[in-house]
Amino acid sequence: MQSALRSTVGDLIAKLSHGDSAALDAILPLIYDELHTLAEHYLRAERPDHTLQPTALVHEVYVRLHRYPEMTYRNRAHFVAVAAKLMRQVLARHARTRRADKRGHRFQSVELRDDIVMSQPNRVDIEALDEALTNLASLDSRQCDIVELRFFGGLTIEEIADVLGISRATVSREWTLARAWLHREISKC
Repeated sequence: MQSALRSTVGDLIAKLSHGDSAALDAILPLIYDELHTLAEHYLRAERPDHTLQPTALVHEVYVRLHRYPEMTYRNRAHFVAVAAKLMRQVLARHARTRRADKRGHRFQSVELRDDIVMSQPNRVDIEALDEALTNLASLDSRQCDIVELRFFGGLTIEEIADVLGISRATVSREWTLARAWLHREISKC
């Protein structure tokens, strides 16, 4: 059953990548639970009184995906990674808006962690993380892609290697370097 679902999603993603915009409407119900779980994961790291709910975050991503009908997706993992990146952008925009509305309010924080690699999670300001990722993208776009796919997309090293078309060793090395760079940049804030 699971492989049939993955096959169906894969077929729909191929159609979407070839300009069939109706395929997006068909994909969402099939991967909704996965995206909702991802949204729950992000929001668990947010402040307890966060005004966005997982369902609203998934729906905002869906609306944003519709804004880019020309986007080409390599596979399901790439599609989920794009959705995860959009979730990060929505949360960062929401944090900036809230901060602008409420001067002097305390920093919002999220966990920058990888249970496999890091032994202790570190709390960081989501706005600082977004700024650091933007800076990282200007220095090394592949490292930024790896962070987004791993941290925000929840992809494994193997899945990232497949999406980016590079070796697992390269992904592991770049992930380690990018994480260290991000920790250094965020700790300056």
